[in-house]
Amino acid sequence: MDNQEQPKRSQQNNTAYTKLKINLGAGILDVVNCILFTMSWFVVFGAAISDATGNTSNVTTGLGNFFYAMAWIGVVVNIYALLKSRKNGVSLVGPILGIIGSLLFGLTAAMAFPAIVVLIIGAVFTFLQRPAKKNEYK
Repeated sequence: MDNQEQPKRSQQNNTAYTKLKINLGAGILDVVNCILFTMSWFVVFGAAISDATGNTSNVTTGLGNFFYAMAWIGVVVNIYALLKSRKNGVSLVGPILGIIGSLLFGLTAAMAFPAIVVLIIGAVFTFLQRPAKKNEYK
């Protein structure tokens, strides 16, 4: 096994499964994105007002792109976590919710509140890293 994997024993069916560091990283990124998506409303509206009053020029576009980039980074990291979790027999609920939450914001910032809720739930499941049920991936 490589450095990222630590074998654990499931209490339910006494089979070995792996706790992955990528899941820890994906969960942390989901929490960070929750904070960023909450701040995005205030930051983008403040920048838009500043642009409208003539104090700055085109700050809103750059800030919006930053928040969208973070959302799409979250999608990529959660897809990678999903693939690694499936390969190692870890439940897929957390990474799937992480993908959905990041996609909600990545497609439109108007979906920020649902994205935050889904990412919080996804982060909890990602941190838990429960073993997958028997025959779940057939």
